[in-house]
Amino acid sequence: MAEGLRERLLRALIRDVPSGDLDAYLPENRLKVSCIIVFWKRVHLLETVLRCLNEQEFDKEEFEVILVEDRGGSPEGRKVYRMFPSLNIKYLSPSKGWGRMGYMRNFGLSHASGEVVVFLDDDTVILQRDFLKRVYDAFQDDRELMAVLPRGEASYCLLQSRYSYHDPHFFTNRCVAYRRTCLIALKGFDSSFIGQEDVEFTIRFLLRRFKYRKAPYIRYLHPPLIVNSLAKPKAVGLSFSRSKYSPIAKIFLFLNGIRWLPRAFYPNKKNIYMSRFALGFAIGFIQGVFGSGDVNYRDS
Repeated sequence: MAEGLRERLLRALIRDVPSGDLDAYLPENRLKVSCIIVFWKRVHLLETVLRCLNEQEFDKEEFEVILVEDRGGSPEGRKVYRMFPSLNIKYLSPSKGWGRMGYMRNFGLSHASGEVVVFLDDDTVILQRDFLKRVYDAFQDDRELMAVLPRGEASYCLLQSRYSYHDPHFFTNRCVAYRRTCLIALKGFDSSFIGQEDVEFTIRFLLRRFKYRKAPYIRYLHPPLIVNSLAKPKAVGLSFSRSKYSPIAKIFLFLNGIRWLPRAFYPNKKNIYMSRFALGFAIGFIQGVFGSGDVNYRDS
C-alpha cells in the first residue's frame, strides 16, 4: 500500500517502536484460520456471528473459533458454544485482566493455532459463505502479506437513523485478518489498553512497514460507531496517555484523537457520536496525564 501522511508522521515522531505484551503462544500452525471473538454477555448477538461461521464453505477441520468472555464469563456465554457442535470452538474466560481489551485479545491469541488470525466482534455479520476462504487465499497468493482489510459496510439493525463508517477499510473496523507470525513478531497487543487496542497495534504494525492489502471483494457488516456516553472514549484516552510511547508521540496521538471535535458544529447523528468520542478521549487523556482517572469501562 502507498504510504499515507499519518504513517509518515508516525515514523518521523516514533523512533523506538514499543512492543506488545503477548508472552505465550502456541509455537506452530496447526490450522489454517483462527477466529477470535472477545465478548461479554450479548449472547443474542454472538449467536449471529457464530451462525455465519457455521455456514462457511470452509473445511471445519481447518479453522477454529476462540471465544474469550470478559469478567470471568457468564452462564449464557458458557452455554452458547454448545449450540454449534459442528464448529471447533474454544471457550475461554480469563480470571484476570477484566475490562482490558488488549489483555483479552492476547489471551485469545495465546490459544490460537491458525496460520491466519481473524479478529471479529460479537455483532459482526458475515453474509459471504466463502468469506474465510477469500481471506485465507489472499495470504496464500502473497507470502509477504501480513494483514488483509475486508470492506466493512454499515448495518442498521441496531439503529433508527442511518449513517456509514468513516472508512470501510480502516484497521479498526472490527474485522481484520493477520498472519499469525506478524502478531507474534509484534508481541500482540498492549495488555493495559481498555479500548482501541487495535489502534495502538496498528501504529506498531505500520511503523514496522508490514505489508497489508485492502480487499473490497471481502465484505462484512457491522453497526456504525455508537457513543451513548463518555465512558468508553475516556477509557481509550486514558489508555493512550499511559501507553509506552514517548511524550512527543503522545502529543501527536492526542491531536489525532481529538480531530473529530469540530464535527460538533454539524450535528447530524454521525457527527454527534464522533465529536462525543473525541471529547471523551480528550478528558480521559488529560486525566491520565495528571494521574487521575478510572479504568472500569466494559462494553455492554
